Amino acid sequence: MNTGALFDVTGKTVVVTGGSRGIGRMIAQGFVQAGATVLISSRKSDACADTAAELSAVGPGTCVAHPADLSTAEGIESLAAQVAEVAPQLNVLVNNAGATWGAPIDEFPDSAFDKIFDINVKGVFSLTQKLLPRLRAAATDGDPARVINIGSIDGIVLSITDNFSYSASKAAVHMLTRKMAATLAPQRITVNAIAPGPFPSKMMSYFLDNPERKEAVEGAVPLGRVGTPEDVAGTAIFLSSRAGAYLTGTIIPVDGGLSGTR
Repeated sequence: MNTGALFDVTGKTVVVTGGSRGIGRMIAQGFVQAGATVLISSRKSDACADTAAELSAVGPGTCVAHPADLSTAEGIESLAAQVAEVAPQLNVLVNNAGATWGAPIDEFPDSAFDKIFDINVKGVFSLTQKLLPRLRAAATDGDPARVINIGSIDGIVLSITDNFSYSASKAAVHMLTRKMAATLAPQRITVNAIAPGPFPSKMMSYFLDNPERKEAVEGAVPLGRVGTPEDVAGTAIFLSSRAGAYLTGTIIPVDGGLSGTR
């Protein structure tokens, strides 16, 4: 057993959607600093390019930007074409791009379900489907290709906010993960999900940018803090390395104990 190589992802090719900020950026940075070649996508081209340049500067891996709106078929086709151009083989796909919506139940619009499910669920399936030829090209018995879907603890436990379509979409992502895992395992492609708790991100800014609300959030977490880049990047690297090669169909809560103790 080569324990020194258990968590090595050097030289792997990784796609991280929604990689210009928040949890996506944390994961992308972890892979770049671990020596991988990372392609990030986001809807805003300037933010995507700036992030890629910043992450490439920290190395030793590299980061490439490709702006794309993954809530549309055109955006998914565009990203899949870019991946095919730069990466004949794709070792890891991290489906992180997502959106949320909040409104009281009497005011919650039908359009909020369409928008959220299009990107959070349909987008995950469609992009994975388009990239299957690249994932299959990288897959071996000892080193499967990896798909990592970013779910949420809001898809496991009841949220305190009025995010009806978001929480339903993340529960759907978790079940989609299991279904894809069962389908793709014979092709040596693993599919797992990370279900983050509170992390610094645009979605959590309402809570974490206010000292009193942040204290309340941290007080609700059994470990007494919000997540860090190391927490979520470490989980993604584990799932993508030899150490995680025998896992598929799992939903891993990275939440400081929130979902496991409620």
